[in-house]
Parts: sequence; C-alpha cells; structure tokens
Amino acid sequence: MSGHEQNFIREAFDTNWVAPLGPNVTGFEKDLEAFIDSGKHIVALSAGTAAIHLALIQLGVKPGDEVICQSFTFCASANPIMYLGGKPVFVDSERGTWNMSPALLRQAIEDRIAVTGRKPKAIIPVHLYGMPAAMEEIMDIADEYQIPVLEDAAEALGSELNGHKCGTFGQFACLSFNGNKMITTSGGGALVCSTPEAAKRTLFYATQARDDAPWYQHSRIGYNYRMSNISAGIGRGQMLILKDHIARRRAIHDLYTRLLSDVPGITVHQNPTAAYQSNYWLTCIQVDTEKTGGLSVRDIYLNLNDENIESRPLWKPLHLQPVFKDAPYYGDGTSERIFHQGLCLPSGPVLTDEDVYRVVDVIKRVMSEVTPQSPLKDE
Repeated sequence: MSGHEQNFIREAFDTNWVAPLGPNVTGFEKDLEAFIDSGKHIVALSAGTAAIHLALIQLGVKPGDEVICQSFTFCASANPIMYLGGKPVFVDSERGTWNMSPALLRQAIEDRIAVTGRKPKAIIPVHLYGMPAAMEEIMDIADEYQIPVLEDAAEALGSELNGHKCGTFGQFACLSFNGNKMITTSGGGALVCSTPEAAKRTLFYATQARDDAPWYQHSRIGYNYRMSNISAGIGRGQMLILKDHIARRRAIHDLYTRLLSDVPGITVHQNPTAAYQSNYWLTCIQVDTEKTGGLSVRDIYLNLNDENIESRPLWKPLHLQPVFKDAPYYGDGTSERIFHQGLCLPSGPVLTDEDVYRVVDVIKRVMSEVTPQSPLKDE
C-alpha cells in the first residue's frame, strides 16, 4: 500500500459512493488508460477472469467453438472458454519467453481447420510472470488467418515489447488487480478494449445487461462484474506508485541475477532480447539437476519453506490438468520441462535487499549441504 489509498476510500464513504459505479471507478479507468497510453478504452471489472469472459462473449464464442489458449498459464486463462461451452485448444511455449510458440500456434490453426473445417474463434496468448509473449509474430499469424487475439496481461502491467505495453496488441486484453499483482484493488481486473463501442458493450454485459428502458428490461444474459467504487479507490492510490513497484521488482530481479550468477545449475529467467522489457512480476529460476550434482527444485523449495520463506512451483501446464485432459494440445514438451525445473522466488516490492540476500543464502547453503530429494510430482 502506498498510503494514498485511504484518501480515495474516505472520499467514497464521505460522498456515499460505495456501489459498483462512481468517481473512483471512472478515475481508475482513466488512470489506466493514461498509463498504457495507446488510445485503448478500459472498463474496470470484478476480476481478470471476468474480463476474459466478457471479451470471449464479444468475440462470439458459442458452445462447440474452439479457442486457442497458451498451455503454460494459470487456469483462469482458459476457464472462461468453458463457461461459454467452448473448447480450449492448448499450444505449448517457446524457450525464450516461456510463452506461446508462434510456430506451434500456426501448426494448431492449420490442423484445427483441417480437422474441424472451421477456424478457432480466438487466440489467448499470456504474458507469463510479466514476460511479454512474442506478440509481433503472434499478431502476424492471427492477422493472416483473421482470428482475433485476446491478450492475458494479468501479470504484465507495465511490461513492454519494442516500446509497446503489453495489453495493447490484441483486440482485447485482460488486466488483473488481485492481491499479488503489480498493483491491487484487493480483488479486481479490467478489460482493455480497442473501441469505445466495445467498452460500452463490456459495461452493458458487466451490469446485468440492462436494456435502455425506464424499467428493468433484459434482452440478453448479463453479469454482475463491475468493480466497486471502494475497490477502485484502492486502485487509484496504487496507480500513484505503480512505476515505483515496477522499478523495484526489476531491481529485485537484477539483484537475484547477480547473486545467483556463480551458482552452477541455477538460471534466472531473463528478457530474451533488448526488445523485451518484463516487469518481472515474479523472478523465476530454473534448476538443472545435472549441473547441480542432483540437487532439485524440490530441495530448494523445501529448505526455503523450512526457513519460513515462501516460494512457489511454476504454473502446471493446462494440458496436464485433469479438468482439461481431453483438450487438443500442440506442443514439444517445452512447458513441461520448464515446469519440472522452475521455481518462483519472493519478488514483492516490499522486499528489502537484505531479504533477497537471505533467500540466496539459503539456496547456496542447500547447494552445499542438502541430500537431494525426489522431484516434485504431478499430483
């Protein structure tokens, strides 16, 4: 928290604006539009998942329609496809960014057309852990086949590719303000729309799809997805320190990189080229057991936990999740390998340099002392 949030919250209470509309909601949307600075239009919602859901509705996803989704991501990227009766088609990652492989995306599109006789209705690439996906190549392929792109930028507020902010490439993009994201509204998200008309439709669906009539009349199914004025007040206070949060997370990543540079078998995930500017929402490492003498991700995870230091395995790819076991998958095993080798380290902007040194000290001690344990299992 910046300390400014309570000023906006107090104003909301003083003026009795506590509903899912009000000056803070409007102000937060304008603050976000100014930050991404792309001419896009933003609608604040109750969650990033709600944003994906409403985008897919506007893209015309119906029961039986296929939507291509990155496999290496959190389930919220794909769940809204299922809400609409659609069918996710999972595409594996490429090594540089850990995000959707353009080559496998093309393969998936061509194969789905051959199998079903129809193009997928949408493509959902994800900017995982704040790292931009290869959006220029993905957009070229999407444009070639005339398939709309919905970016999942939930973890990538402030990340850039060739000077363009994540969330500004596709027809739609989702943002998330969950408690662990770059900024928080306690819970919440937003949909980035390319046109004022799309933003107006989003607002319509997010407020129970009430028709323009003097009474409550509904011609379409709507949803209660609007962000409250209180939550938006938190967001407005957070926007005042967003740039500071991004700078701090990048500094934490740089410190981890320097301190772990001499540790054999441990690699910190980096921007592939100078064109990529991750916000480093989370600093992630890969552990090569062949170079660590057999030491695994599990050894580091358990020993950090014993020291009351929380780390987290990387997202388990969605094509490995039981709930999606029947979904088509196009891949070469890249995300599986990264999943088995990877770990997210503490990365919050309130971490001090001393905290980072402590994390690294535990890792280095484990390297020298611990008997290797069995690897993390897919359960």
